Amino acid sequence: MTLRRALYALPVILIGLFAYLAWLGLAPDRDPSALPSALVGKPVPQFSLPPLDAAADKLSSADVTGHVTVLNFFASWCLPCKAEHPLLFSLGQDYGVPVYGIAFKDRPEDTAAYIKEMGSPYKKIGLDVDGRVSIDFGLTGVPETFILDKNGVVRYRLSQPLDEDTIQSDIAPLLQSLQQ
Repeated sequence: MTLRRALYALPVILIGLFAYLAWLGLAPDRDPSALPSALVGKPVPQFSLPPLDAAADKLSSADVTGHVTVLNFFASWCLPCKAEHPLLFSLGQDYGVPVYGIAFKDRPEDTAAYIKEMGSPYKKIGLDVDGRVSIDFGLTGVPETFILDKNGVVRYRLSQPLDEDTIQSDIAPLLQSLQQ
């Protein structure tokens, strides 16, 4: 008789367990836009990319170390990239940090036309035509922005377009603390 009662209780226990797990996944203090990144707290992956301008130097991991840096992955075909583009100018000017760009899976001629149309907030632009460097960074899509400290350690990752609120609440205080 005890086994029979346990079998009746089993569905109630399973439903309770499912409800608890669902609550954990949808908890009100959880930020669904904050994707965990295995790179935060680790050195930037080693990379070397061809430049957008054939006369320029390549973009490599050495370029983004030695100073606080903003590294932005973008593409000419990405509409959110166009929306955040003016904010990249502001980051460089207002906070005195170099902004580097990596064109993700984009044809060089399309990237060049995009930069000609929008202007360049980037100190250098590297072309990740095959997406290999993006894989090393754990890219989930474009745009994505990384903040690196003076030692080339990733301190922040934003896997959505930049906006004024995020800059004021998260990025600006981080940039100021890293520059001290």
